[in-house]
Amino acid sequence: MVKLRLKRMGAKKAPFYRIVAADVRTPRDGRTLAELGIYDPTKNPVLLRVDGEEAKKWLSNGAQPTDTVRSLLKKAGVLE
Repeated sequence: MVKLRLKRMGAKKAPFYRIVAADVRTPRDGRTLAELGIYDPTKNPVLLRVDGEEAKKWLSNGAQPTDTVRSLLKKAGVLE
């Protein structure tokens, strides 16, 4: 099963995240199927960039977003 989830990047105590499509069996920072966007909560204002068409394609193919990614997609206007 494919999930849309966050992949942690960045330095210690200075994280930023990539929104990715990944198999549920892979580790959090492991191999991914596609990169859909970025989320940086340390910036002011918060940086959120999402490829809406790519995200909708994965959702229509049955990928399930995590709760955090679902709220980020709503903020980006991809989901309602």
